[in-house]
Amino acid sequence: MMKQYLFLLSLSLIFSFEIQAQQAPYPVTGAEQTEKYFPLLKDKNVAVVANHTSLIKGSHLVDSLLHSNIKVVKVFSPEHGFRGKADAGQKVEDKIDLVSGLPIISLYGDHKKPQTEDLKNVDIVLFDIQDVGARFYTYISTMTYVMEACAENNIQVLVLDRPNPNGFYVDGPVLEPEFKSFVGMHQVPVVHGMTIGEYAQMVNGERWMADSIQCGLTVITVENYKHSDFYELPLRPSPNLPNKYAVYLYPSLCLFEGTDVSVGRGTEYPFQVIGHPDFLLGSYIFTPRSIPGIASHPKHEGVYCNGQNLIGYAKEMKSNPAQLNLSWLLGYYDFLKDKTDFFNTYFEKLAGNAELRQQIISGLNEEQIRESWQPKLENFKKIRKKYLLYPDFEL
Repeated sequence: MMKQYLFLLSLSLIFSFEIQAQQAPYPVTGAEQTEKYFPLLKDKNVAVVANHTSLIKGSHLVDSLLHSNIKVVKVFSPEHGFRGKADAGQKVEDKIDLVSGLPIISLYGDHKKPQTEDLKNVDIVLFDIQDVGARFYTYISTMTYVMEACAENNIQVLVLDRPNPNGFYVDGPVLEPEFKSFVGMHQVPVVHGMTIGEYAQMVNGERWMADSIQCGLTVITVENYKHSDFYELPLRPSPNLPNKYAVYLYPSLCLFEGTDVSVGRGTEYPFQVIGHPDFLLGSYIFTPRSIPGIASHPKHEGVYCNGQNLIGYAKEMKSNPAQLNLSWLLGYYDFLKDKTDFFNTYFEKLAGNAELRQQIISGLNEEQIRESWQPKLENFKKIRKKYLLYPDFEL
């Protein structure tokens, strides 16, 4: 009887351990920790930089602030708009939010940085947007311009941090200053391995804003998060990143936006498939179409594209090398006969240098290209380390 009891007890302990392992604490975003930042907003005129990802357990941040009698005076919206429904690069107009009645000021197009008039009667700016950890994802550029404007007007910035779904590695060429643009403002690699709060601290601490100014900055950190986590976003961060596979593949596939190869915009699998009408080795066929709010006249619209479905590769993200995958880019360049139209002028902005294009044209292999990145990558890692708020993946 005692042996049977001990056997059942051991089974119970094993089962209990498995349940606990499965129920590891889920990250708690900065926005969800209202007790830490609502007091900082009391009796102040608050401007909010937000989009559809700015949620507190299903409720929009702005609605939660207003419900708690916090005085929100205006909303700034980034690329894709306040409700996240605009296509990439599509102009976002100023308007009134129909839900809250608040004025929305677009920070995209010709008005990327808040002007002094925009910040009139504002005491503090609250920034809460989900990032995906790639240099060319423009929300970190929007944040930089907001911080710069606040520094110039002596206004505090409060960043509500969120996990980085691509925060488990650092890789890619480091941007060179002469290639600075809205899709790459700072001397960081393609994948920087930082949360948006850590990135804000780096921009401020390294004095990367105009005239080396700094702003008053507070970051509400995420609980139960570390950089080695494979964090799955609760909703799509932008129209063409519909799931965790697209988010994972985005840093590698976005370089194709500077080429004649489609990344699946205008299909049900954006940033999960790649193809070209003349690529004959592919086992997957798709036809890009215009989709309102998601893809307006996508590359090779209405034309059969041959290529690959990369979802199977993405499903193995935990066992894949923690690095950009250059094999697809090199493979397509090598196979397609028309080299003159392969690259467009956007490629250098995405790569952050002129070297990567020339390396591909010269026939360098992936190992040789990676080796050229290492000195600047190592220097960036030393800078990055100073501003980390969470346990790193290297520990």
